[in-house]
Amino acid sequence: MMRLHVIDGTFELFRAHFSKRPGQTSPDGQDVKATVGVMASVLSLIEDDFERATHLAVAFDNPIESFRNDLFAGYKTGLGMDPVLTDQFGIVEEAVRACGVTVWSMDRWEADDALATAARKWRHDVDQVRIMTPDKDLGQVVEGDRVVQVDRIRGKVINEAGVLDRNGVAPASIPDWLALVGDTADGIPGVPGFGAKTASTLLRRYGTVEAIPYDPEAWDVKVRGAAKLGATLAGMREEVALYRELAVLVTDVPLAESLDDLCWRGAPRAEFEAISARLGGVRYQPRQWL
Repeated sequence: MMRLHVIDGTFELFRAHFSKRPGQTSPDGQDVKATVGVMASVLSLIEDDFERATHLAVAFDNPIESFRNDLFAGYKTGLGMDPVLTDQFGIVEEAVRACGVTVWSMDRWEADDALATAARKWRHDVDQVRIMTPDKDLGQVVEGDRVVQVDRIRGKVINEAGVLDRNGVAPASIPDWLALVGDTADGIPGVPGFGAKTASTLLRRYGTVEAIPYDPEAWDVKVRGAAKLGATLAGMREEVALYRELAVLVTDVPLAESLDDLCWRGAPRAEFEAISARLGGVRYQPRQWL
């Protein structure tokens, strides 16, 4: 079976930073625990007997801001982010490249857009695309068992049925679901009063926010507090349309690589040893060199 693994590098950077792994400081005094953790995570994926990662790429947000900040002032930014993390945005990309792995460094778009693009672009060229992040917004590109999400923290694979179980809606309705319930991680406020259950009940019936009748008396599914919720939604249709636009992932990011370019053939020894020296030593070594 040929699989394509696409990895949310920003998520991995945060995960490594907050993990219980020992801290690490480079010879010049920089905290590089997260960078070393990302290297270990990526290389372990290649060696994992179950994952059998042969074709892979890692996408990073660099910077956090994207075109979505031009659409909505409240969208997530890097303000207030721990400088220990932001100071590693450059070196972590160098470190992953030194592992022999393709890096997509996103500035105008987000890392999630690159992952979504890769999934759509190559889903019919491989047996399975495995999107390595539990982020709910990537659920919108999950497709049967062909495109799945992998939550490595919880050891779960989320296919199309899994998205329905997790969010209460089909993948196509994920942007609408996020527009209603909000997404604090991305700065999407959502609609007051709309929780996950209410949103999923309406979207399972109507599919999109746009298709939900303006008059709650016309809703033919049972929703507690329908009159008040309907009035709130009616007064926020324009805002909700914007929230949905923010939640829709771009699937045509211009990725330069071919699928063959994503094949892992080993780590360039000279580059790996150079980055290892800059980081103060890396215990996790590639199993194959170029």
